[in-house]
Amino acid sequence: MGKIYVVGIGPGNELQMTGQAIRVLEESDVIVGYPVYLQLLGERFAGKEMCSTPMRQEKERCQLCVEKAKAGKLVSLVCSGDAGIYGLASLMYEISEGEMDIEIQVIPGVTAASSGAAELGAPLNHDFCVISLSDLLTPWEVIEKRLTAAAQGDFAIAIYNPGSHKRVDYLQRACDILLEFLPSNRPCGYVENIGREGTKITVCSLEELRLRQVNMFTTVFIGNSTTKVIRDKLVTQRGYQV
Repeated sequence: MGKIYVVGIGPGNELQMTGQAIRVLEESDVIVGYPVYLQLLGERFAGKEMCSTPMRQEKERCQLCVEKAKAGKLVSLVCSGDAGIYGLASLMYEISEGEMDIEIQVIPGVTAASSGAAELGAPLNHDFCVISLSDLLTPWEVIEKRLTAAAQGDFAIAIYNPGSHKRVDYLQRACDILLEFLPSNRPCGYVENIGREGTKITVCSLEELRLRQVNMFTTVFIGNSTTKVIRDKLVTQRGYQV
């Protein structure tokens, strides 16, 4: 039986990878991934066979893993953050659905919601949701409904993919939707390059966030009705009596 690990590598540096992720990568014959993620692995795994496909060739990447596993290789498919949160775990299962001789195992990693929240303080310390603003695979109308539901449900919100060179106004559009239900002074924040060189942390109000320019390496956090700023950090209260 061939085997494919689908591995979340967190931000990419070894300090924020789980011990299990490091172990399976060391055991693997082949490591497959987007070129940037392979570079982030550094010299530790330089002796491994490395295979990559460009951006937007995720299906080809997963098929490559199947081919390598069929050839008797132990394969790791690496994803940034957690492989099961906007990663390739689901696609890997879909691609290999008919390949009963190949075992799939997902290895969890530190996703941007948790690593970014740690940088900002504790913005997700109660019920929260995660919403991506990328409409590449999800229609914008669906994203709008999810933003509205999150605001009406008083969830703290982590926003992935808030902007890119082609989606320069998506965060502004999202804030406009949220401002229909939330106060303009709602505490918010965002972290750029989480866990990597050049990490940048910003705390602001929802009204201020609306005017900010962010990129695809940024994760945005919207507080709920209990969130406040303590020692320049975002803190969403659990409800303890202090």
